[in-house]
Amino acid sequence: MTFNDLKLKPEILKALSKENYTAPTPIQEQAIPVVLAGRDLFGCAQTGTGKTAAFSLPILQLLSEQSSHGSRNRRIRSLILTPTRELALQISDNIQAYGHFTDLRCAAIVGGVSQKVQEKSLEHGTDILIATPGRLIDLLNQKLVDLRHVQILVLDEADRMLDMGFIHDVKKIIATLPAKKQTLFFSATMPPEISKLVKTLLVDPVKVEVTPASSTVERIEQSVYIVEKEMKLRLLNHLLQDPSIGSALVFTRTKHGADRVVRALTKANISAQAIHGNKSQNSRQGALNNFRSGETRVLVATDIAARGIDIDELSHVINFNLPNIPETYVHRIGRTGRAGLSGIAISFCDAEEAPYLKSIEKMIGKSIPVVKDQSDPILIK
Repeated sequence: MTFNDLKLKPEILKALSKENYTAPTPIQEQAIPVVLAGRDLFGCAQTGTGKTAAFSLPILQLLSEQSSHGSRNRRIRSLILTPTRELALQISDNIQAYGHFTDLRCAAIVGGVSQKVQEKSLEHGTDILIATPGRLIDLLNQKLVDLRHVQILVLDEADRMLDMGFIHDVKKIIATLPAKKQTLFFSATMPPEISKLVKTLLVDPVKVEVTPASSTVERIEQSVYIVEKEMKLRLLNHLLQDPSIGSALVFTRTKHGADRVVRALTKANISAQAIHGNKSQNSRQGALNNFRSGETRVLVATDIAARGIDIDELSHVINFNLPNIPETYVHRIGRTGRAGLSGIAISFCDAEEAPYLKSIEKMIGKSIPVVKDQSDPILIK
């Protein structure tokens, strides 16, 4: 199948061609016709499956078929809610690229940056608003956003919003929207709260599931090192001596831990930067840009900051600390093995984390191979 078969407008097809998109991914192939038909959609899809285009392309098509009420009188006709700043900005970049040849306008409003700039872009008028829940609630309370004309609502990475405690804000936002609207709901995992939310918010939805809930991407090669906690930094340094690890996204449990890993790697002459909630938006964006360009070889991140990081050809994800929520493991390793490429996910597990490893293996339905490396008996127990 090609994008032409999905009956998209010439302006959108031209933009896709410019972005070198050739064939739709399975979720795009299944979701786009459903959204174009005006149906509610529940998409159960892991990160890296192409879901941003799966909802963005039909939204651009549907909105461009209506008049946009001139320049300053544009009404927000589609609202996309997403858990993190990075993901909101990434979606905004994608929509601007896909809608390049249409006259539609999109804006992103996120926390951590000046509200003034965002106020101006809202005054300027926008058709599509991408927002993180916290900042949107702030602007709604100040009566700076009008959501009364929203026709299409997207909840992206809903399970992550639940993990991050945003669901109350999300429900508050939804209460300000018109009762009659089209809702597109995406989640990589299906905890009971998400099932409940789907039943509450969606009307006769079409379910699109491109990989089984909570399964890990099959192309990703997974392994685990059983290692003493105090030896993890030494093990990481040891692994990064391998030149085949071109770029690595390293996950730590805490912000302090991320900074500690960066200091240790920098001391060992390995280029590394941290990205976490205490960093300013400019600092986070700078670290991300350096990582994308290859200037920084290792990006050390906490889960909240890493959500939405989309890096082509990321070769390795390393779990310096195992997550205590099994679904988070799926999200983490899904940063590699994107867009049909293979990837490698390496985890470090100390004695305290053994129950986390057990929970992860139970959820993904298989054992993660333990690396038996006898070359350094002190390093790996």
